[in-house]
Amino acid sequence: MIKQQNPHGGKLIDRTLSSENVREIISQTDKFQSMDVDIGIARDMENIANGLFSPLEGFLTREDYENVLSNKRLSNGIPWTIPIVLDISHEKASIIKSGDDVILRYEDRPIALLHVEEIYDLDKDAHAQQVFGTTDKSHPGVANTYRMEDNLVGGKIDLLQETPSPYPKYALKPKETRKLFQEMNWNTIVGFQTRNVPHLGHEYIQKTALSNVDGLFINPVIGKKKSGDFRDDVILEAYETLIENYFPQERATLGIFQTEMRYAGPREAVFHAIVRKNFGCTHFIVGRDHAGVGSFYPPFAAHEIFSEFDDLGIIPMFFKSFFYCKKCGSIAHSKICPHSSDFYIHFSGTRMRELLVTGKRPPADSMRPEIADVILKYDNPFVE
Repeated sequence: MIKQQNPHGGKLIDRTLSSENVREIISQTDKFQSMDVDIGIARDMENIANGLFSPLEGFLTREDYENVLSNKRLSNGIPWTIPIVLDISHEKASIIKSGDDVILRYEDRPIALLHVEEIYDLDKDAHAQQVFGTTDKSHPGVANTYRMEDNLVGGKIDLLQETPSPYPKYALKPKETRKLFQEMNWNTIVGFQTRNVPHLGHEYIQKTALSNVDGLFINPVIGKKKSGDFRDDVILEAYETLIENYFPQERATLGIFQTEMRYAGPREAVFHAIVRKNFGCTHFIVGRDHAGVGSFYPPFAAHEIFSEFDDLGIIPMFFKSFFYCKKCGSIAHSKICPHSSDFYIHFSGTRMRELLVTGKRPPADSMRPEIADVILKYDNPFVE
């Protein structure tokens, strides 16, 4: 008997309406006020409705929001580190009130019904400092914060319809991944978060983690990223190639997490773990500078933050740095390799990127040639 991992908060949230209720609401949309949202907010609502963000049932109200900023927990004490909020303008805040139901639209399609509970001010300085640890606008998450409107609206949502996924084959919901893991007879599953194509260091981490569990769930973030990150289609094709050629098919699977990167470092590492717990994972890989950007976070800050959460309900697996040892003739790390650093070849994403940009394969001790070939067939594999 496969024992399912409990969702965060104990219950997998489902805020999707029946088709009959959806038809009724859409037939009366002219009776509701409405607001336009961007794709990031649309994906947040889908992730709430489908249980990826359990136990959230909507956008944070003030008490939960302030607790998340100050304590990294919801007001009921459940760990939560990234504020999931909806920002609105002063103009919109002046015409809606607590108790209103508001249609939220993306590209003029009604996608959710928001049950307004509360409208409150956004302190952008406090938000940036608490979530990202800085108010420096060169940090992409901070820059996004200062582009937000000045008010936040909290309340539960009901999903009317989803926005089409560009990769429906891999857009699995928690109910589907949990069923899949059960069908594959996996009791223990390790989740791997990524926004990059795989090099040999990533593969080594994945296989080391997989040695201790039943299955590996490779779960790339698909959505808005900063300029210079790899494109979503490149990441997916690279991982398809890696799994097909270098993993036992009954031990690894691929699914996507449709959201935007926030680059919140340690806080985002915990958030990523919670989401993978909701997918059904029992373990989660936390790498060096997880979800970091530039030099904003110490290299292992994302490891240290987990000491604050002995009640997280998912087991973090910490990995530091790996290298190719010319003396060992294999990938190694400091606990298993006795040799001098003179023999080390470190995995440099920057160096690999430089080679790929010039149309050259990274060396075979850094990246699988099949992966390099996937990347090189694209005229521009990077986000512009």
